[in-house]
Amino acid sequence: MDYTITELLWLLLIYSFLGWIIETVVGTIKNRRFINRGFSTGPFCLVYGIAAVLMTLTTGDLLDNTFFLLIGCGILATMVEWLTGKLLERLNSHKWWDYSGKKWNYDGYICLQYSILWAVLGLLSMRYGNRFLLLAYRLIPDFFAQLLVWICGIAAFLDILLSLAAVFHIKNEIPGAARVRHKISVFTNRFGASIVGHVERRMAKAYPVIMERAEEIRREGKFAEGCGFYKLFWLFFIACILGDFVETIFCRITAGVWMSRSSLVWGPFSIVWGFAIVFATVLLYKDKEKPDRYLFFVGTFLGGAYEYVCSVLSEIVFGKVFWDYSDIPFNLDGRVNLLYCFFWGIAAVIWIKWLYPPLSACIEKIPKLWGYILTWVLAAFIAVNMLVSVVALIRYDQRDGGPAAESGWEKVIDQHFDDERMEKIYPNAKSI
Repeated sequence: MDYTITELLWLLLIYSFLGWIIETVVGTIKNRRFINRGFSTGPFCLVYGIAAVLMTLTTGDLLDNTFFLLIGCGILATMVEWLTGKLLERLNSHKWWDYSGKKWNYDGYICLQYSILWAVLGLLSMRYGNRFLLLAYRLIPDFFAQLLVWICGIAAFLDILLSLAAVFHIKNEIPGAARVRHKISVFTNRFGASIVGHVERRMAKAYPVIMERAEEIRREGKFAEGCGFYKLFWLFFIACILGDFVETIFCRITAGVWMSRSSLVWGPFSIVWGFAIVFATVLLYKDKEKPDRYLFFVGTFLGGAYEYVCSVLSEIVFGKVFWDYSDIPFNLDGRVNLLYCFFWGIAAVIWIKWLYPPLSACIEKIPKLWGYILTWVLAAFIAVNMLVSVVALIRYDQRDGGPAAESGWEKVIDQHFDDERMEKIYPNAKSI
């Protein structure tokens, strides 16, 4: 089933609201007083909404198979919960929730009993919830429905920004010292301080642990120090090139042919690898001292889920199948297979244990001035490259039995990226 952006936003908001009700009721019962749970201050727990939308987009082929739908919903919900916990910990250096006291928990962020609960709730939502919610949405006059959804969506987005500001303020605040504020004017400073302070107090009540003082990070003034934007961009850039190189060699060895494995129309860049390395680094770079089996399990689990989601989203956006594992044993809908999931796990261990530390040190040795200049030049090039690639792929799909080019941009794309060239860049792409 095809969904419009507004329908998906509607599902995101409704499931986020339902998730907020669940979290707030449970928190209130446990603490015997009203607790406004969730990252947002408003009545939205977006982790539920995001999980529901991911399920909606990726489990369409599983709706007729109860067992696989249950497994798929459980895996996706568990992945979202673990990712959210890890990302919040990276933001604030504290665990916002901890299941370490429960049986069959993993890393304190997920546990078997909740994964089963999420799987059941996900199955019910996909089988019955979406149908009911979309029916309710379509009963509202179109203009008012879209107006309502976008107003609530913008409000939720602003709420997230405000919550992020509060988290960063909590993280940077030093007990006993004056708070550092950006003084644009007396009024805006007081107004902003009042709002952020309200969000901070709400977070402190819901998650008291985040107010504890985090360990200081030693700064030496190097380029791309720590794990911020500049470090992550260079890791992304390098991983895109190395990923394309690895896949090209792998295809030559296994299939006996040289073929392009690039995601972009200009240059040898595998975007899937680039984002995978960024996500793995953000989530696991502080876990490099943990056992190899921990990194292997996380890499296998997250790598498989990541590849599955990328496969579904690329089909939805571009109308093309870029890889198909239907001929490989233990595959799921041809999108992922057990063997390659193990490869993701091995790659996670190799990356975090062996490659990341020396590569991180090399990046930090880049002179600051040249580092900043090169970063933004390359970032601009990658952004333009990605934009042109997206447009070229959309037009490539439109040309497949579609009308001839009419507008100026369509003619330009057809001239520079005709079918022959696109087939060389994306030899495995198939129309769906």
